[in-house]
Amino acid sequence: MEAVLWYVFMGTRGGENRARLLRALADRPRNPNQLADDLDLDYTTIRHHLDVLVENDVLRNSGDEYGAIYLPTDRARANWETVERIIEQVE
Repeated sequence: MEAVLWYVFMGTRGGENRARLLRALADRPRNPNQLADDLDLDYTTIRHHLDVLVENDVLRNSGDEYGAIYLPTDRARANWETVERIIEQVE
């Protein structure tokens, strides 16, 4: 999992936005529209980063496609110290 986290946040463009998304979702699960409003990012940008994080088992969604709520996976939470360490470097 550690290698995946480094790749998602540091190995590709968009790591800073993904870090912002993950921090926001760790505080409170939200849907893409709420994230776009709260983080002042375009909805399609949010969707792209959510898809990357879901594909890499960092986030999971609950609900239907449009109104799905996103939250960190159990696997990401189990590696939260690593997540925090990487995000500090991204910011």
